[in-house]
Amino acid sequence: MKRPGCTSRHIKCVIICSLCLGLVFLSGFFRRKNTDYVISRSHEELVMPSVPCHAKRNVMFLKTHKTASSTVLNVLFRVAERYNLTVALPADQRVHLGYPKTFLAAFVEGFQATGQNYNIMCNHLRFNPSEVQKVMPVDTFYFSILRNPIPLLESSYVYYKDNVPAFRISKDVNEYLVSPVKYYHPADQKQNIYARNIMWFDFGYDNNAEDNKMYIQTVLKEIEQNFHLILIADYFDESMILLKHALCWDLDDVVYFKLNSRSQDTVQTLTPESVERIKAWCSLDWKLYLHFNQSFWRRIEETIGLQELEKEVNHLRRRQRELMETCLSDQEAVGKDHIENKALLPFQSGTANILGYNLRQDLDNRTLRTCQKMVMPELQYTSYLYTAQYPHKKRKQLGLPWEWTSFQEKMQLPTPN
Repeated sequence: MKRPGCTSRHIKCVIICSLCLGLVFLSGFFRRKNTDYVISRSHEELVMPSVPCHAKRNVMFLKTHKTASSTVLNVLFRVAERYNLTVALPADQRVHLGYPKTFLAAFVEGFQATGQNYNIMCNHLRFNPSEVQKVMPVDTFYFSILRNPIPLLESSYVYYKDNVPAFRISKDVNEYLVSPVKYYHPADQKQNIYARNIMWFDFGYDNNAEDNKMYIQTVLKEIEQNFHLILIADYFDESMILLKHALCWDLDDVVYFKLNSRSQDTVQTLTPESVERIKAWCSLDWKLYLHFNQSFWRRIEETIGLQELEKEVNHLRRRQRELMETCLSDQEAVGKDHIENKALLPFQSGTANILGYNLRQDLDNRTLRTCQKMVMPELQYTSYLYTAQYPHKKRKQLGLPWEWTSFQEKMQLPTPN
C-alpha cells in the first residue's frame, strides 16, 4: 500500500512547486543586484528605480526671464565643465543667443564655420525649434521653466524699470496695473516685451495675441510636443529633483546656490486688485502657467511619488547647507554693496539690488574652484566658458566694473589656453 501523498502525480507537483519557488527567489535576487544606488558625497543613499538609467548629456534649456533660470543655467554650465561637454555659446560679443530676435543657428559661435552640434544650449533665446534643431543633436532633451505670472510681473517691473517704456513712466507696479494700456504703447512693442506675457514671447509666440481658447490650446499642444519637461520656479527644489530623475543625473549635478535674486526691500507689494489685473493683463502667461503647473505635479506622481519626492528634496537641502557652510563666509547671499570680490558682483538692473556671495578665505584650491563656479554670475560664467572654448577669439567685453585680467587674478582661475 502506497503512503498518502506519495503518488507520482504528487511527486511531480512537489517538484514543479519547488522549481517555481526557486525561480521567484532568483528573480528577486537579480532585481536586487540590478538596483541602482546613487550615493551623495555626504554618504547618504537614495534608492533609484531598477529600470536602467543612462545620463543624458545633450540638453537644451529654454531660459525664460525672471523665473530662476539663471540658477538653472549655472547648474548646466557646471555640468558642462564636469563632463567636458560643449556649450552653444553666443557668437562674438553677444551674451544672448540673438534675443529678443527669433533664434537663428547663426547666433551660435562657430556654427556657421563648422556646422557642428553642441551638447548644451542654455543662454537666453527666443525659441525657434527648426533652427535649434540645426545646432543640437537629434537625441537632445528639451526643457524649460515657468513661474507664477503674478510675482513674475512684479519682479520684471523692478528689474526692467529703467529699460521698459511701459514701466519707466509709471510710478510703481500697482499704478501700472490700474491701466496698463495707458503706458503700454504698440509703437514700443519691442521694448515692452517684458511688460506683458513675457514667457509666451520667450517660447516664440506673440505676447499680444488675442486670448482665444482654440489658439491657446494649439500653442500648449505645440509646447508639449517640443519640450520633454517644463519645470516650475515656485517649486524649485522639487523641480531640481524631477530634472535629476529625467536626466538620470547625480544629486551634486543639480545642487545649487540661488543666483540673480534680489533683496526683499526692493519687492513691491501687490494689492489684491493688482493680482487679479495681472491674471487678465497677462492671461496668456497665466493659462500657460496653470496648464504646466498641473502637468508638473502629474509627472511627479507618475514617476517619483510625493513621499519619495519629499525625501529627496530634504536630501538636496541638506547637501546645499553642507556646501554653503563649506563655501560661504556669510552663510547666505549678501547685497551688492557687501560683495567683497567685485569679480563676483552680479549684473545690476533697474531698482533691484541683485544679491551675490562672499567665499571663505581658507579654502584649498580644489574646494575653491568648486565654490567659485557655484557662485559665479551668469555673465562672468558665459565669458569664462567662451574663452575656454574659443581661446583664439576676442574675449567678451561685458561692461562690468573689472577687466578680464583682473577677473582672472581676483578669481584665481587658470587662464584658459
